[in-house]
Amino acid sequence: MVKHLTKAREKGGRSKHSLIGVAIVVLILIPFVIESPYTIHLFIMAFVAVILGMTFTMLFSSGQISLGGAAPFAIGAYASALLTLNFKISFWLALPAATIITGILALGIGWVLCRHAGAAFVVLTMVFGLVIVQTVGQVEEFGGWGGLTSIPRPDTIANIEFVGKTPYYYLILFVLLIVILIYNAFYTSRFGRILRAIKLSPHLAQSLGINLFRYRLMAFVVAAIPAGIVGSFYAHYARAIVPDTFGGWASIRIQLYPVLGGLDYYILGPAVGAIIMTFVPEYLRITKEVEPIITGLLLLLIIVFFPGGVLGVIFRSGRAMSLSGGINKTRSWLIKKISG
Repeated sequence: MVKHLTKAREKGGRSKHSLIGVAIVVLILIPFVIESPYTIHLFIMAFVAVILGMTFTMLFSSGQISLGGAAPFAIGAYASALLTLNFKISFWLALPAATIITGILALGIGWVLCRHAGAAFVVLTMVFGLVIVQTVGQVEEFGGWGGLTSIPRPDTIANIEFVGKTPYYYLILFVLLIVILIYNAFYTSRFGRILRAIKLSPHLAQSLGINLFRYRLMAFVVAAIPAGIVGSFYAHYARAIVPDTFGGWASIRIQLYPVLGGLDYYILGPAVGAIIMTFVPEYLRITKEVEPIITGLLLLLIIVFFPGGVLGVIFRSGRAMSLSGGINKTRSWLIKKISG
């Protein structure tokens, strides 16, 4: 029996790795298959959304819900844009610098916010997001409400010029794969197990000697850093940023990606939700006024009737079919035994 279980696990692991490998190959080949620059643009924005959605689930895995998910995204974007515009440094230096700035600010702000839990944390993160937007909007050195324009493209590297969509596609795909790899390592490590314990029962985790504040702060910083990276990427991809891009609606969308995909699936959930929310509204676009209504209704129906998200429905159906198949096989076996 043990041997059969071990073989089943090994087979399942090989199947999982094979699927991941196929998915990566497909993503690499997309620019060779799809010629439409606009479709490539949608893929780029979907990858950005996946990473932002994953930052929300990182906090959620520790039992915290943030309403200011767009704030580190804004910090990374403005830090990178200002470094290249004011100090004329290369994008390849501005990107890590903006990431470090985002991480340091997240550490300082998280030191205050993560001392609170529950509704207090939710409200404080919302205020944090509003403060960031108001700061970059009110301060002229940050471009004011008109934002920053003429942000330079990434410099040529390894004979790759960032003209057209394809180089940006591969850059953000590379960032996405690295973030997935790192986050998966976090979730499967002791750190991830502790976060799940805190989410399950903070009081029980604390009674076992787990420092709630320390691990919640770590989750806050780990969630903020990838948002800063994609903020830097976005600034140089769009080449213009305004405060409204990082407002309250942006933070809500970051929440909706994993909610739509499935909050129980910390990596795959945001990926599925982000892809749906990026592509479906485009193909449902009748008019600019009607499209948000249709999208909102679809989201409302899924959240109300399928709280486990799209993946929850799929996997529950798969388990139900598997269970049904097992019952039928058992019934057939019994009938054969009886008749024999």
